[in-house]
Amino acid sequence: MRKLVFAAGLAAMAASPVLAQDIEEGAVLYERHCATCHGIDAEGAGPMAGVLLIQPVDLTTLVAANDGEFPLLRVVRRIDGRDPLISHGSPMPVYGDFFEGDDTAMKTASGQPLMTSRAIADLVAYLESLQAPAE
Repeated sequence: MRKLVFAAGLAAMAASPVLAQDIEEGAVLYERHCATCHGIDAEGAGPMAGVLLIQPVDLTTLVAANDGEFPLLRVVRRIDGRDPLISHGSPMPVYGDFFEGDDTAMKTASGQPLMTSRAIADLVAYLESLQAPAE
């Protein structure tokens, strides 16, 4: 019976590339937690950027910088701290504890499921919505 329930869950995930994400909630989270460094427009020029040893990246060009594909796994891991980035002598603020709970599934470009929190999924959906259209 367990295998049947597990298989049904995988099938449901496969049917939807990304389970319901709230881009508007992601925008609120971005403004609250990310804009200080990355800027309101997400182009990397937030008010704290000038004091950081490693300048924040332009989050609107993630697809362009990744051969036309949104780097979902890398973005999730940067936010939750599994792929730390050192800037100004310490890791990028890690919101793993803040964003814990209310797990949801996302699907990577290769089709692999990725479990993360609802908050991170919403934030990532917002970041993906900021990407410049492919030329």
